[in-house]
This record gives sequence, C-alpha cells and structure tokens, in this order.
Amino acid sequence: MSPPVRKAAPRRAIRQKSPVTKAHARLPLAALRVFACVAQRRSFSGAAEALNLSTAAVSMQIRTLEDYLQVKLLIRSPHRVQLTAEGERLVPFVQRGLDEIEQGFRMVRAAASEGVLVVSLLTSFMHSWLTHRLADFFASHPGIDLRLQCTTELTDFARSDVHVAIRMGRGKWPRLHAEKLFQEYLVPLCAPALLKRHGALRGPGPLGGYPLLHSSSEPWEMWTEGLGGVDGIVERWPARGAAFDDSVAVLMAAAQGQGLALSRWSLAQSFLDSGQLVRASDGAIPYGFDCYFCCPPSYLEMDKVQDFRGWLKRHLAQLPVPEKVVSAR
Repeated sequence: MSPPVRKAAPRRAIRQKSPVTKAHARLPLAALRVFACVAQRRSFSGAAEALNLSTAAVSMQIRTLEDYLQVKLLIRSPHRVQLTAEGERLVPFVQRGLDEIEQGFRMVRAAASEGVLVVSLLTSFMHSWLTHRLADFFASHPGIDLRLQCTTELTDFARSDVHVAIRMGRGKWPRLHAEKLFQEYLVPLCAPALLKRHGALRGPGPLGGYPLLHSSSEPWEMWTEGLGGVDGIVERWPARGAAFDDSVAVLMAAAQGQGLALSRWSLAQSFLDSGQLVRASDGAIPYGFDCYFCCPPSYLEMDKVQDFRGWLKRHLAQLPVPEKVVSAR
C-alpha cells in the first residue's frame, strides 16, 4: 500500500520591500533648495517666482523630498503654507547646508580671481586710518587689487563676494575666524581754542560748560554715566543738540570749534598729530567693542587674505595706546 501523499503547506505571502531606486538613493539637492525657498516665503507661488520655476515644478520638488524622507513637510492651505513639525526641524539644517555649499563655491571663484580682494569695513575706519596707508599697501603688494565696501551691516560671506570684514564688536561671530586687531578706547577732544576757554576735564564724569557734539555710536553717556560698552547704549541718539551718524564727521565738526566730541581713539590720531584737535582730558576709557579682522576660516588659505591680514597687523601694532586708561565712573 502506497504511503499517503502529504499536501504541501500553503506558502506564506512574502512582503517584498520596495526597491531603492537610483533616484531615491541620491540626496535630492534641487528639492532642498526649493524647500528652503518655500519655507522662507511660506508660499509655493512666491518660491516659484523667486526660483524662476512653475508652481507645478515647485510642488513636484516638494513631493520628491517628502517621498525621499517618507514624512510630510508642508501643509498647503488656501492662503498660506505651513510647516509641519518635521519641516520646522529640517529648515535650519537645510539652510545651513546650502549656505556652506554656496560659500564653498564662492571661495573657489574668489581664489580663481587671484588679484581682487574685497574688504568690507566701516566708513570711519577707512577715512581716518586706511586711506592714509593705501599707497604703502599697493607698493608692497602690487599684485592685489583692493575693492573696499563701506557698511555697518554684518557681512554674509555665503551670499557676497567679500573676502574680509573689519568690524567693531566682541569677536563672537559664529563660524567665523575673528582676530582682534586692537583694543578701542574713548577720549574727549576739542579744538585748542575751546580747551583754552573751558579748561581740561578731570576725567569721566561732568563736562563743565562745554558745548557738546553727539555721535550715535559714541554717546556721551559712556563718559558721564559709566555706560561704556554695554548693550543698548551704542547707536543711541541724544534728546538735544547736534548729532551725527558718522564718527569722522563729528571730529571734523570739533576741529572747526563747534564743540566737544567723544571719539574712538583709533580715529583721532590724524587730528591729534596735525594739531587740529587736542585732548580735553588726559584720561581714556575702554570702549567695550574692539576692532576685529573677520573671515571664514577657509579663506585664510588664500595668499591675498594672509597678505592683507599681515599688513594690517604690522601697521596697527604701531597704533599708540592712551597713557592713562581709567574706568568710567
């Protein structure tokens, strides 16, 4: 008798994993750029206009990114686009990454244009210190063409052609090489005739009968009330009196005998050397913000950046320091 034939057990359905296509294996860089633009503007149509794309193309790129991540990033409503929690978390990483890539491209292009060095700086520093020494720089570095851009705004190195920024501050700028060039002080200055008429000041505190000239970035409260270098004092306009938003303009007005000026020490040297201005007090107080050489760390690899940095440091090392530095009252 033949043995019974066993029936084959039914096969379990095996769940096949979706194959990872080449398109999804690659990071969708184009979609990241579109996502950052939509997140910034909270609008598909606004992003389409900014990127010179159709709204449909923008939607397709967002879908590509959401498929890649397998999460929802944006919620479209009739009037506004909203980010999901996952979208909110992703935005700063995407923006930082795009900025780094763009900065890398700019560094390669900047290195290729060998002779041009773009420097962003304050107008006051350029007129009072740098312009008098440019002839020496060009004589010692004939292969470098300086392009000077004057502004008080912070420099976005990822979105500009600037190689170096010279700024007043505390040196705490993220992801930048910030190197102190010199410490800054404040001193009261006036024309010699005005000093003869009103006499010297004893130090920080009362200002006697002097007519005052005001600067928005060096307010007299720093001298009279001991408020030097604290947040909320710089860029302060006075309630009364003539006021300037240019630190060198204040010195020029003082040289014409119009009043007493509170000046940054580094800006005063040419006026003091020429005798146009004299110190109304032998005391000086720390400003609280110092002068820094700033650039992305990778830019230090450029010879032209190193040449300019070395030249600046050599000359600024000769800047005299006030003999009597006192604390504001």
